[in-house]
Amino acid sequence: MEWSDLTEGAKAVLEQTRNIKNDHIQIVEFEVGFSEEIEDEDGDRVSVSIQEEDYENLKRYTQENEYGEKYHMARNKNIVKIILLENGKIPDNLSEFPVFRQYKKDAQTTEEQE
Repeated sequence: MEWSDLTEGAKAVLEQTRNIKNDHIQIVEFEVGFSEEIEDEDGDRVSVSIQEEDYENLKRYTQENEYGEKYHMARNKNIVKIILLENGKIPDNLSEFPVFRQYKKDAQTTEEQE
């Protein structure tokens, strides 16, 4: 599976795992069903939507990746973590690494509750 085969939601998630390539493990957490308009690095408003199709796309891409990067995905209900691995293995102390980017619905805001 190649980059061009990915859905837009899947690309948005994977781009976040690639944003900081340094000595840190990249963890991106997202919720299947997430949809929101966010501001990108250039200050432009972009729509990000991550649906079941995007999750399936990501799952396939991380298993068939042809670019040499190794990923691990874990799903608990609708919350998914995708981890860009260093040296192809999950570290023992994974819980010590912060989540770099989240695409999740927060608790309802005050306006929505009224």
